[in-house]
Amino acid sequence: MAFEMLLPLLFGAAFIAGLVDSIAGGGGLITVPVLLGIGLPPQVALGTNKLQASFGSGSAMLHFVRAGTVKMSDCWGGIFWTAVGSALGVCSVQLLDSTLLKQLIPWLLALIAIYTLISPRLGSADSHPRMNKGIFYLIFGLIIGFYDGFFGPGTGSFWTMALIMLLGYSMLKATAATKVMNFVSNFVALIFFLSAGQVHFLEGVVMGAGQFMGARFGSRLVIKRGTSLIRPVFITMVLLLVGRLIYMNFK
Repeated sequence: MAFEMLLPLLFGAAFIAGLVDSIAGGGGLITVPVLLGIGLPPQVALGTNKLQASFGSGSAMLHFVRAGTVKMSDCWGGIFWTAVGSALGVCSVQLLDSTLLKQLIPWLLALIAIYTLISPRLGSADSHPRMNKGIFYLIFGLIIGFYDGFFGPGTGSFWTMALIMLLGYSMLKATAATKVMNFVSNFVALIFFLSAGQVHFLEGVVMGAGQFMGARFGSRLVIKRGTSLIRPVFITMVLLLVGRLIYMNFK
């Protein structure tokens, strides 16, 4: 297939990924295989994915902020610690073996899916927080930010569940706050990939345009439909991610 004919495919795949990712996360399930499928080396595929994903998470974040679903003033602690964690994760991936992490993550995600399935009222409304917000963002900003920079799949699922269970956020509010943290960790990781020359700009920008539009459309659906839309898509994407990771680790 001619390269020029690949661009509409990349745009379409990114649009769908941005739509899905703004609702429940997991857009990388679509975009990373597509980038690998057109022949990019793994490191370049990951770097280019961070570029296009930054468009999607940024678009969703802006829409949620403008709609009042999330307030940036509530997120500064998370933004700072997530940035630090992501930077540490990107640096550490060059030094540490990620095999154990790759084998552990699918089972943690499976537990999230099971818990969500058996808790139909989970995230239906705001509840009483179980942890101080500053301490929460210090701990989970570092841990999940590090994870996103180091490995990545399922980051949005971990953020959403942590925000619901420990800060008492509704699923809608948690989804919106998750997009802020996703954008931060994506952008910080992107800076490191850029410095290493591991980003293809044409593919990344074309997919970024698709991500931006898909995320904008998806975030509108989230605000309109709320938990009734987020919950089934969230569970579906977590299960698909679990299956994908298990397949990658044990094939």
